[in-house]
Amino acid sequence: MLRRRVKAELRKRMRGLRGTLPATACAERSERITARLVALEPIARARSVALFWPMTGRREVDLRSLDERLRSLGARVAYPVIADDGSGSMSFRFVADPESMSEDPSLGVRQPGPDQPEVAPGELDAIVVPALAVDPSGHRIGYGGGYYDRALPRFAPPAATVAVAFDFQLLVEVPFTAGDVRVEHVVTDARTLVALVP
Repeated sequence: MLRRRVKAELRKRMRGLRGTLPATACAERSERITARLVALEPIARARSVALFWPMTGRREVDLRSLDERLRSLGARVAYPVIADDGSGSMSFRFVADPESMSEDPSLGVRQPGPDQPEVAPGELDAIVVPALAVDPSGHRIGYGGGYYDRALPRFAPPAATVAVAFDFQLLVEVPFTAGDVRVEHVVTDARTLVALVP
């Protein structure tokens, strides 16, 4: 229970801290993250990658230029979609044109439509995961919905998992609770880490 309270407080604090980041700084830092991702071996060799569309109003890492880079290299790009049946499950769909995705007003994110092909387990080479806070061991804090924690075990392995965040969101230690799923790599605008097993 204590860890959950600490996570909730960290989530609130990191959202507030990230919200103060100017849009220009967010864009510059996002480009540095993209450059590091392109050089990361699991991404560099990937033929299919799951990304996330940025919530720009929340100053989330913007990977739209990575989408363009991956497509130019012939890779398929998928995006997450949250089931609207109240189950809280999340899957991925391959998207031919990211501009075709529509915004879900309840979630504030763009999602693929049902006409886009659903990704089957084993089809992804890498999954890039957002984070409000992350540590060198690969533990992360998201928005609290648990969508990635439930989805990642279906796809990874074989998919490599990579959390992205701005460097000020990298903490010495992030509290973890039952059901939390670690990532294998952490990429910020200042460093690239292979998650250390504690």
